[in-house]
Amino acid sequence: MKKLSLVLVTLGIVGYSVIGSVTADIQDPPAGRYGKVRKLSRAVSNVIYGITEVPNQWTRVNNAEGGTAAASYGTVNGAVRTVRRLGYGIYELFTFPFPTYKSGYRVPYTSNYINPETGINEFPPELGFMSDAEYGRNAPTF
Repeated sequence: MKKLSLVLVTLGIVGYSVIGSVTADIQDPPAGRYGKVRKLSRAVSNVIYGITEVPNQWTRVNNAEGGTAAASYGTVNGAVRTVRRLGYGIYELFTFPFPTYKSGYRVPYTSNYINPETGINEFPPELGFMSDAEYGRNAPTF
């Protein structure tokens, strides 16, 4: 009887550890970084900094097609993208406590694909030169 209860306890512990490892929770789910705070910060940045689309599109079109196209198409395209950002920002500002897009807090844009012509990024563009690299020939050494 003692052997049977020892075997059952051992099988129970082994079975529980196997089942526990199989049904473990995902530590970093795919939508884990999107939450209420990120949605609110995205809304505030779209409302406040959405106007940066105008000079950004002006520069982008100027580099690709020249000054005349930048003055006309770049300005109009930047204004349209600014209004789009303002609309998304106001929408997300009022709905940030609630999961809206696909039962979550992800961006409601058409896709996460960064398309400079038609799509918009999650956050507004920054003006000026910005390098993501923290190293280089002229980088300070500490």
